[in-house]
Amino acid sequence: MENKYKILIVEDDKEIREGIEIYLKNQGYEVVQAANGKEGLLAVEENHIHLAIVDIMMPVMDGVTMLMKLRAEGKEFPVIMLSAKSEEVDKILGLNMGADDYVTKPFTPMELLARVNSHLRRYTKYLHATGETEKSHIYTIGGLELNEETVEVSVDGNPVKMTPMEFKILHLLMKNPGRVFSADEIYERIWNEKAVNTDTIMVHVRNIREKIEIDPKNPKYLKVVWGVGYKIEKQ
Repeated sequence: MENKYKILIVEDDKEIREGIEIYLKNQGYEVVQAANGKEGLLAVEENHIHLAIVDIMMPVMDGVTMLMKLRAEGKEFPVIMLSAKSEEVDKILGLNMGADDYVTKPFTPMELLARVNSHLRRYTKYLHATGETEKSHIYTIGGLELNEETVEVSVDGNPVKMTPMEFKILHLLMKNPGRVFSADEIYERIWNEKAVNTDTIMVHVRNIREKIEIDPKNPKYLKVVWGVGYKIEKQ
């Protein structure tokens, strides 16, 4: 099996890095290695990367700093963060800065591979959506507008920058205004697999609210239905 996807592994532990590479290469992926965030950024400049697996705690430049620089430069490919169990705060921080997912050490190779495959499927669909020009689907709720064709979101005419994951979640909610989706259901709709980590959804929803609401603490559009899930309010 041969994939056209190139995956970047940024991890200061050489054994972990090389172990991940073996499993990815067995799946047909091309692999690029880096030992810290600074090397990782250089690798992104020199290669066409489709997905990055980035450790949080690294010397020279940590994973969160690398992620912030990637997103600031407009790099939108999926990033999966690796974190130790003691780094709960770092996990949330990483997602706030634009990570798509995180995996806690120690992890099984099959768990990481499942996440990689899932995010690459989603990213491929996202890229196809950005290139699709046949028909336009625009969803409008009050001053909130989502354009399925151009993969753009605006609030009161002002563009809002979304990560691919945030766009997918908002798209799902805006297509079904007034309907409440549980975190599990959102996960399963976006990933097309059984929910295993709904904390990720919670953080992405919070990020979306920060971007589209004038007052995130008193949201107009994206509402939490306590104990049930999330919805986009009909206007």
